[in-house]
Order: sequence, then structure tokens, then C-alpha cells
Amino acid sequence: MKGGEMANFYREPDRRQRFLLPVDMADWVPDTDLVHLLLDAVGLMDLSAFETHYRKRGSGAPPFAPRMMVSLLVYAYANGQRSSRKIERLCVRDAGFRTIVCAEVPDHSVIARFRKRHRGDLETLFVEVLKLCHAAGLVRLGVVALDGTKVKANASLAANQTSKSLEAEVAAMLSEAEAIDAAEDGMFGEGRGDDVPVGLRKPSDRLSRLRSCHERLLREADHQRVEQQEKINARIAEEKANGKAKRGRKPKTAEAVVKEEAKANVSDPDSRIMKSRKGYLQGYNAQAVVTADQIILATDVTNQANDVRQLAPMIARTLTMMEAVTGDEAVLGVGLFDAGYWSDENAATETAECEYLIATTKDWKQRKAMRDAPPPRGRIPRDMSARDQMERKLLTQRGRKLYRLRGQTVEPVFGQMKETQGADGFMMRGEQETQGEWNLHCAAHNIKKLHSESVRRGRKGGKWLLN
Repeated sequence: MKGGEMANFYREPDRRQRFLLPVDMADWVPDTDLVHLLLDAVGLMDLSAFETHYRKRGSGAPPFAPRMMVSLLVYAYANGQRSSRKIERLCVRDAGFRTIVCAEVPDHSVIARFRKRHRGDLETLFVEVLKLCHAAGLVRLGVVALDGTKVKANASLAANQTSKSLEAEVAAMLSEAEAIDAAEDGMFGEGRGDDVPVGLRKPSDRLSRLRSCHERLLREADHQRVEQQEKINARIAEEKANGKAKRGRKPKTAEAVVKEEAKANVSDPDSRIMKSRKGYLQGYNAQAVVTADQIILATDVTNQANDVRQLAPMIARTLTMMEAVTGDEAVLGVGLFDAGYWSDENAATETAECEYLIATTKDWKQRKAMRDAPPPRGRIPRDMSARDQMERKLLTQRGRKLYRLRGQTVEPVFGQMKETQGADGFMMRGEQETQGEWNLHCAAHNIKKLHSESVRRGRKGGKWLLN
């Protein structure tokens, strides 16, 4: 183009042009968009668990269709949108969201209430998505990996208080309430006064949460005392049976093991202080069992920071889930676990349905041992401990090859979910609520894997899934 000359053939949008035919919202998004497969998938699901919450007939406006709301939540979480207000705005402005709701745009409060009301039913949603993945041939067993990741709670570390501070604050609030009552009695007599502080009206107010936190700390202290006393009694019984005192340091008294500095969080009493790679956070320990193809088979959320007590329950949950999906007994194959799951008790729970490969040391130490130590040869010595046997199994050529798969299965899944879905923090509060939200995250992850496989097959000239 010569200097001074400018293009005069731009393609200008005619925003005042009316459409000659009714608009099909599906034409506004590409054929490869997740929304098309999602709507087909939800149409095939059994969502009767969601529908039972609503009456067949009643006064007032009818509720939004559960299938529409489920589609909306899965699509929002798959795209990293968790705020109900943002989801409401996207239902007006985004073509993909608009394809789901059309003109029936739910209010943000409706979205939030639906998510909270159906927190228990979201496991059903996860199972239904897993069934579709299985029907598409994406659920291939043989190697599964279990891991946990720390997820931030919707609470601040600064909201933690000790039992003494909670007791003092509860007492202060009760004395304040009594003072207000006395002042109102003097002002209104037997009449009604309507200016009781808002924070003291509902059972879900701060006072209720403070009491809940204080009671939880007292229960935990009692549990610590009982456990320690059982250890002391067992030691005494063993000494009597042997006729001599045991060597070593004597156990602390039951009262001495109670930690006075133990804290509870006022914003979310079920959450705990946990250590992550980036420091300490207020949150939960989210668990997932994943296949070699990065399909999530089972989920759970716990407030126990350590993974060691999660192995047996998660394997049992996975077997139950696969039986519900396939309608038959399942054999998982080989299970891969990092050192957080190691214990002699866990190693003893190995079954015919799942062979265990559990690291006995931290990952970097495990990798170093695999690099430096040659593969063991010969028969396994009979006098080896359970730990030594597991270390030997990991150092075999088969063990090395299998355990290496762990870095390609569950760890990338957590990375994808936290990076693209915002699964690094929960929006809801409470252990049951966060369990439901984690199921929603995992269902969104699996539906994205199903969509990716559908697009891949379609581009290769095959039949698109669910179409």
C-alpha cells in the first residue's frame, strides 16, 4: 500500500439489522464447544435425585429445570467460573451460557441455593458422568493412582481461635446480650423491642459458630485423653504380663497430651490448618483416585491433614463406585501411592482387587534410590519386614516402570483442575458442602475429558460421542 492511501473496504457490523429467521442459540458457539456435548450428556443422565426435592404442583412460579441448573453449574465449573454472581452475568453475556439457559436466566441467589441444596446429590452427578465415560471406553483399569491435595477453605487463617479465647468471647457475647435485655426491659417493660442486634437473632450467627468451635475443641481434647489413657493401660497390662517394666520413656499422662494451643476456625469450623508446598493454609484435604488416562474414579474430602488414613476407605469407595458404574465386581489392578499413605497397617490391607505400590520415603528420595540402586534379583528373603518388602518391590524393573506412571496420572489432574477450574479453593463452607463441591469439580473434569475424546474422534473422521 502506498503512503497516504488507506483501506476503504472494511467489514463493518450492522448492529441494527434484524434477523430474518428465529435465532438458534446453538449456532452462536462452535461445534467443538463443550456446551453441545454437555447438553447431550445431561439429557442422558438419571437426575431423579435432583428432581425429588421439588413438588409436582404448587403455588407460585415453577422452579428452574434441574437439568438446566446442573448443565449450568458443570459448564461454569469447567470454565473456571464458581461465583454465582459471575455465572448470572455470563448467562446474559456469554453465548455458551446463553445456549444452556436461553431466556430463562436464574438469579445468582437461585444458583447459590441450588448448589447448596443439592450438595449431597452432586455425587450422583459424578457417578452419571463416570457412567458416560465408561460407555465411551475411557475408563480403563489396570493402573490407578490415589493422592490428596490441599484446597483452601472459604475462611481465613486469622479466624482461628483457641478454646480459651472462644470461651471468653462466648461469655462476652452472652453478657452483652444480657445487658441489652436488661436495658430493653427497663425501656419497654413487658412490651416488645425490635432492636435486638442482628448478630444475635439467628442460629447461624457468630455466637452459634463460636459455641460450635468451642464444643469441637472440647470433644477433641476428650478424645486425646481417652486415646492416651488406652495406651497407658495397655502398657501397664503388658508390664504385668511380662513381670517387668518396659524400657524407654514413660508415656505422658492423659491430661498432659491435651494441647491448650489447639485452635478452631470461626468462619468454617470444619476446616483445619494444613501445610502445603506454599506454606500453611486454612482448608481441606481433597482426595481422588485417577486412572492412567486421567479419569477420576472416586473422590472424598476430609479435614485430616495426613493421608495415611485415607488409603483403605478410598480403595473401598473406588470399588463400590466401579460396581455402580459397570454393574459387576471390579478389579483395579495396581494402585500407586506416595509416601503419605505408607504404614504397615495399610500395606496389610492389600487385596486381590488392588495390588499396592506405596512409596516408603519422600518422592525425591524414592527417585534417587531408583536411579542409584540396581534392580534386586533372586527370591524375596522370608525375614524381610513389610517396609523392606515394599522398597524391594519398588526397585524391581516392574515396580520402577509402574510407579513412574504416578507422575502422569493424578498429579497432572490436580494441576489442571486448580489452574483451569479454580479448584484451589472452595466457595462453600462445611465438610459436607465441600464434598459436594469437590464432586462437582471432578465431574466437570471428567466431562472435559469426554469432550476432548469426542472432538479427537470427530476430527479423525469417526463418530462424535453422544451425537
